[in-house]
Amino acid sequence: MALESLQELYVEQLKDLHSAEEQIIEALPKMIEKASHAELRQAFEAHLRQTREQLRRLDQIGQRAGQKLTGHKCKGMAGLLEEGEETLKERADSDVLDAALIAAAQRVEHYEMAGYGCARTYAHLLGLDDDLKLLQQTLDEEGDTDHLLTDLAERVINIDALTGDSQVGRGVERKADAVSGSSSSSRRSRTTDSEATA
Repeated sequence: MALESLQELYVEQLKDLHSAEEQIIEALPKMIEKASHAELRQAFEAHLRQTREQLRRLDQIGQRAGQKLTGHKCKGMAGLLEEGEETLKERADSDVLDAALIAAAQRVEHYEMAGYGCARTYAHLLGLDDDLKLLQQTLDEEGDTDHLLTDLAERVINIDALTGDSQVGRGVERKADAVSGSSSSSRRSRTTDSEATA
């Protein structure tokens, strides 16, 4: 399709966002199922409800413009979610997997914020004030979700993932100390034996 006006580009962006939201609605239940931290599950569940409302807003904008926003596939979102799907298949410590889920979710959030930011700007330039308000509302929600995930990661989940790694590290250190201690005891024993022989 040739894009010959800002209005056409605007509709194209709306279709892309509509497809992205549909894909996210399909992907989030899998992420909820895999999340082990209760706060993370709750955040994903809340965002799933929020995403359904965001999709409804896009439908409202499309109806107002007399445009059907379905039938388009957002390849960018498909790629991000495919990477996230691969993460879900990894054999990983539950805390580390939760940290990976947040990383994947924030990539999705940033992609959406870029898309909604552009669509909002186009709506402003085209004088579509009602559209602008709805798009700004969604953009604000995406930003809030991103901040929530960052707070959750920094306050709890990344720390839990790091603690798991640290415990492994401390275990290795203790084992090394034990080996070193055994060697020292062995050396002391040999020294005592030598002194006794002398």
